[in-house]
Parts: sequence; C-alpha cells; structure tokens
Amino acid sequence: MLVLLGVLVVVAGFATRRNPLLVVGVAGIATGLLGGLSPREVLAAFGTGFASSRGVTIFAVTLPVIGLLERHGLQIQARRLIARFAGLTTGRFLALYLLLRQLTAAIGLAGAFGHAQTVLPLAAPMAEGAAERRHGGPLPVRVRERIRSFAASADNVGFFFGEDVFLAVGSILLITGFVNTTYHTRLEPLDLALWAIPTAVCALAVHGWRLLRLDRTLLDAGASGAPGALGAPGVPGAPGAQDTAPPAAAPPAAAPPPAAQAPDVPGTGSDRTREGGR
Repeated sequence: MLVLLGVLVVVAGFATRRNPLLVVGVAGIATGLLGGLSPREVLAAFGTGFASSRGVTIFAVTLPVIGLLERHGLQIQARRLIARFAGLTTGRFLALYLLLRQLTAAIGLAGAFGHAQTVLPLAAPMAEGAAERRHGGPLPVRVRERIRSFAASADNVGFFFGEDVFLAVGSILLITGFVNTTYHTRLEPLDLALWAIPTAVCALAVHGWRLLRLDRTLLDAGASGAPGALGAPGVPGAPGAQDTAPPAAAPPAAAPPPAAQAPDVPGTGSDRTREGGR
C-alpha cells in the first residue's frame, strides 16, 4: 500500500501547479524507494525507461525547423491564409482541427499533428486571425490567450480519445497484456478499440460543441463592452481604445497686456488742463 503514495505525490503536485516533469520525477523516485528499491536501482529504472521510449523525444528534432519557419513568417502566412475563408470562424476552425486530430490519431498518425509542430506555429495563429478578421482589429491579451488555450485543448482531446481507436497504440497493448496476464483471459486489442469508438464520438461531440460556443462567447464579449471585451474602450490593445480617450484640456488663455497710457498731444484736453493749472 505504501507504493500508492506516489499517486498522492502526483495529485498534490498538480493541485499546487508545480512543474509536471518535476512532479512525475519525484513521484517515480518516491514510488521506487517505498517499493524497496535502492537509489541505484531507481536510477537504473529511469535509464531503462528512457532508453526504451526515447522516441518520445523526437519532437526536439523538429523544434529548430519550426523556429526557422516562424522566423521567416510562418505565422503571418497562416493568418493571411485563414483570412481568405470568410465563413471559417474561430470555433469552426478549431472544431475542424479537432476532427482531423482525432481521425489521424485513430489511424496511427500520432505525430502528424501536435503542440510543437502544429498548434503553436499554425493552429493558434490561424484561430486568432479568424477572430481578428471577424471583429475587425487586434485582440486584447485575455481574448488571445483564451483562443490559444482552446486550440491546445482541441489537440489534447482529439489525440487522447482518438489514439485508443488504433489497435497498435501502446495503451491498448499495455491493457491487453496486463489483463491477459493477471486474469488469464483472452482479451484482444480489437475489442478495446471497438469500445473506444463510442467514447471518441462522445468526446468529439462534447468538445466540438464547446469550440462552436467559443464564437458566441467572443461575440458576447465584443457586444458587452466590459473590461477585457473585444473592442472595449479603455482596454489595452483593443481597437478604438485610443480614439475614446477624453481630449486634453486647452491651456488657459493668456491675460491681455495692460493698455499703454497715450502720450500727451499738444492741443488736447489734457494739455490745456495743465496749462490752466499753471
């Protein structure tokens, strides 16, 4: 039972928003030590696990390529491309991406899409470009971050529920191997894959509906004029924020200079008065 404390470490780490890599590493070390392994055996287990699944680090090879593409305007071209499709809103585009992600994962093409190679350089900028085209200007920071989070969620949900439909995915093979060894049954990968299809369809319907609702949320935010809304006056980065600022008060008018005393002119009344006084 003490070995299960490693699960508690994972829950506590995620609840306190710690670094996921650090949380999983600490949980693995704690589980190994509580299971009676020596520190050397724990380290050997980590090395064996990394060597057997080193293919998961292949994304590091694509990062320099993606960086060069972004440096040469990949995101700008993605925004221009999405601007050509007038009927493709942010929610519709992300729902389409969710469907493609789930279908490719279901046929075993797990690396065809992903956060590093698709969401960051393409999907998120295209979703933001669709929102900017529809609302006619740059987006506030909060709205931009919300769109990016929905783009990431579309990739996560599509991949998570789509990969179980594929027969040769690691999770399916792990489940069938564990069940057949532990319970001495005859569970085939096809059985699990078929039962994963209804779950994948439900996930597609539920999250696709949430993505389509994003368009309505953006419209309501733009019409409300609340802080953080699209185009709301006074929001940094919102269109029209500078135009609605009150005009600066005009400086007070300068007082007129005092009138100069007119010089005495011979023959005037003031001159005759002085002569009479003499």
